[in-house]
Amino acid sequence: MPEPTHAGVAYLELKAAQNLFGKAPAVLEASERARVQCVAAKQYGLEARVLAAPEARDATVPAPSLAAALAEVRKRYADEADFHADLLHNGLDEAGFTDALERELMVEAILEKVGTRAARVSDIDVELYYQYHPDQFHRPEIRRARHILVTINDELPDNTRAAAQARIEAIAARLAREPQRFEEQAMKHSECPTALQGGLLGEVPIGQLYPELDAALFRMQEGEASEILESPMGLHLLRCEAITQAAVLPLKDARGPIRTLLEQRRKRVCQQAWVNQLLNPPRRNAP
Repeated sequence: MPEPTHAGVAYLELKAAQNLFGKAPAVLEASERARVQCVAAKQYGLEARVLAAPEARDATVPAPSLAAALAEVRKRYADEADFHADLLHNGLDEAGFTDALERELMVEAILEKVGTRAARVSDIDVELYYQYHPDQFHRPEIRRARHILVTINDELPDNTRAAAQARIEAIAARLAREPQRFEEQAMKHSECPTALQGGLLGEVPIGQLYPELDAALFRMQEGEASEILESPMGLHLLRCEAITQAAVLPLKDARGPIRTLLEQRRKRVCQQAWVNQLLNPPRRNAP
């Protein structure tokens, strides 16, 4: 792997500027630039220690992995000219950027190698987590809902309270005769952006809608439509399309996600402990 150059610092400054301030380094304020430079310098120093550790000896970045990472970056640009112009604007060229990206991938590979030392997650660990975190495996009742909205605005002749009431009563009367037309009526008459999807509100848990709508939705049977309701948005008709009852995810279905979660946690703890040891190596007692 090529030896790191100033391009590595420029690359880290670019990432820090974007992460901290959402800006390119060239447009940072003086105070922002100072913070970015400090963060990048510390990160570069930490990475240097990682790369010099014994664990780095057999770590590699496969050529296809580097090529894929470069391709992913290039996809963000309209063409090669834009890509190279942006690199130049941020104090980089393609060779330096590639070196810096390879360095970053090498550090990730070393940390991944260190993470394999984490203690194995046993079946008992999984079962205890499931037992002591029951709320994480409870799925609340949800309802698939649609609505039709007519807003109230006395400054608009068609939306005065009286006009809005008359319009939604007419819609409600049509739906009383032909309830299967709810989606069509929402597309034609609803003044909510959801009209484009036939008034679809989606899968709704209790407590997500305005209280007036929420209470009505969770009283209805599947396939039932509400009476005219009012919320701070205006006047509504609400339809409950489907009900998914509350349930608890059984342990057999939760095992995989729990194991993955615990493995990731243990790996992070192992990696952090290793990095801390790099930064604060144990002192040897004087002879």
